[in-house]
Amino acid sequence: MKITKEEVTYVAHLARLEFSETEKEMFTGQLNDILLYMDKLNQVDTAGVEPLSHAISLNNAFREDKVQASLPQERSLANAPDPRGEFFRVPKVIE
Repeated sequence: MKITKEEVTYVAHLARLEFSETEKEMFTGQLNDILLYMDKLNQVDTAGVEPLSHAISLNNAFREDKVQASLPQERSLANAPDPRGEFFRVPKVIE
């Protein structure tokens, strides 16, 4: 075991979290499982492997910037909870 229940209790105290004894035992086991998995990953030979920022390649999904017709005012206000004329009515935030 790499993490003890006392260490989990200490970190929980620093984070101002309170856990029951059952939760502390559960988190201790989960953290140990994570650290054991990291040990397995550290054993893998990664010589010659280029570092990645993402597991899959990312492509920009930008659309072409072209002029299009705007949404009609009636449709844009259709789901407004409290429309007032041509405007959205919102609660007052300034006193």
